[in-house]
Amino acid sequence: MNMPREFPARGACMRDSTVTVPETLLAALKSHDRVLIAAHANPDGDAAGASAALGWTLRTLGKEVLLYNETGFPDYLGWLRLPSPVLRDISALPGKPGLVVALDSGDAARLGEGIQGLLREVPVVNIDHHPGNPEYGSAANWGDPAMPATGEMIGHLAEALELPLEGALAEAVYVALVSDTGSFAYGNTRPSTLRMAARLLEGGLDIAGIRARLDNNWSEGKLRLWGRLMSDARILDGGRLGVALISRSLPDEYGALREDAEGFVEQLRRIKGVRVALLLREVEKDGRIMTRVSLRSSGADDVRKVAAQFGGGGHRNAAGATVDLPPEKTLAVIQPYIRHVWN
Repeated sequence: MNMPREFPARGACMRDSTVTVPETLLAALKSHDRVLIAAHANPDGDAAGASAALGWTLRTLGKEVLLYNETGFPDYLGWLRLPSPVLRDISALPGKPGLVVALDSGDAARLGEGIQGLLREVPVVNIDHHPGNPEYGSAANWGDPAMPATGEMIGHLAEALELPLEGALAEAVYVALVSDTGSFAYGNTRPSTLRMAARLLEGGLDIAGIRARLDNNWSEGKLRLWGRLMSDARILDGGRLGVALISRSLPDEYGALREDAEGFVEQLRRIKGVRVALLLREVEKDGRIMTRVSLRSSGADDVRKVAAQFGGGGHRNAAGATVDLPPEKTLAVIQPYIRHVWN
């Protein structure tokens, strides 16, 4: 007697009927054989995961794929299987692509200066989940601020092309999902997100193995750096604001990488009573001292409004910007805007 299956057969493609991928986007991808995939500089897990996932999708369709990122992918994702090397210099391209796909970039400028000329020369597809995206894709645009991660959009795109979510493609989609949903704990997690995670698992995804590679890769330098940041953290505005400042030299003191500070802002948000967490990281660009700002909040506190005042963006509870001031002065300038959010 044949028993009914509880789950679809491994490798089956079960699309989510609640999500529609634009036909113009599908047509643009199918009509070009050489595709360059680019994501915003200093990529997080969503940008890197979405890039890899789209690359594997297009490779399966027989396309020639190249990944580009002005700053490269972070070391903590060095284990992630990629469909091609990640180029950091447009001049190193082996040939002119027929199409550029921009991922997870709220505007074209976030892709970096080096690629701007190419964006004017070839068709561009823009896939993003940030509010306020100006739809800068000349060939097609798919913007959906309700999506928690651009990687989820790539998962739906792969399924629309009738590709199963398995293998390296599934790993990349999962990295993107957990990065931008806080492992499905943030308020942006949707039913479609959890259904996609279930389909990844049904396709054979080794969640435990990926979690181990994501979580258990700290260096001693990162451990010591985070200890220093916790010791020096400031709790301001009656306990409502948690702040950490990172000088350019601080990671070097502990043998840490600059990217090792990523994620620390979330620790500040864990403090009872803190409504906004603020990480201010000193950087140098073209001989000028600047500050990269990371903002986190919970509930109705909209830190994207704060970031927007300084030319940045993001989401209601996670946003960022770059300010042309050193960290201490940036803190003094940005505090009134944070207070305005509370008021």
